[in-house]
Amino acid sequence: MSEDWQTKYGTRRVRRDPPTLDEAIFAAAGITDDHEQQAEIAAALMGMDYEPVLAEVKKTGRLAARTGTTRVIAGEQGAQRAVVVERRIVRKRIAS
Repeated sequence: MSEDWQTKYGTRRVRRDPPTLDEAIFAAAGITDDHEQQAEIAAALMGMDYEPVLAEVKKTGRLAARTGTTRVIAGEQGAQRAVVVERRIVRKRIAS
């Protein structure tokens, strides 16, 4: 998915990718602990049907219960924070 618009410098384009199912489930798990509500939230984020998402949420819940691992990023003083990953292209200057 992309969106184009005209500026005085020419056409600009921003690429927008919908979240993957795992990302949507992870986001829903951060909001609520109820599996049915997580499936509703993830299905709404993905634009998918409720039933396949519910099956995946239950599968993810079973795996998390078995391994006991959680994804938490702690910042200063133990506060949770958001992480944004950006790729920056470095242009090297060629000496002549």
